[in-house]
Amino acid sequence: MMMLPSGVKVHIAAGITDMRKGMDGLAMLVEAVLREDPFSGHLFAFRCRKANLIKIVFWDGNGLCLFTKRLDQGGFIWPQVDDRGSAKFGSIVDADRGDRLAHAGAGVAT
Repeated sequence: MMMLPSGVKVHIAAGITDMRKGMDGLAMLVEAVLREDPFSGHLFAFRCRKANLIKIVFWDGNGLCLFTKRLDQGGFIWPQVDDRGSAKFGSIVDADRGDRLAHAGAGVAT
């Protein structure tokens, strides 16, 4: 488990991302597509087409970090992108705990 400082936001890149990209390529997507600063200390999450792999880019104050998680079974719940490129968010709930993990907003497809 990763402990985050207070005030850290998690930005989700709606849609799918080419997972061949490393930390530099994903940091460029953060700047160009999400229009955010990859060195802000916030987390930026990207998902592959199969939904079983995510990558998270994070600046820890000392260097850029790339976290990767691959599921053996199942997939990550991710906002769907409509024809106009807008993300449709709903409440994402952890079924085991019943906690609300994310709530409505808008996103940008990558």
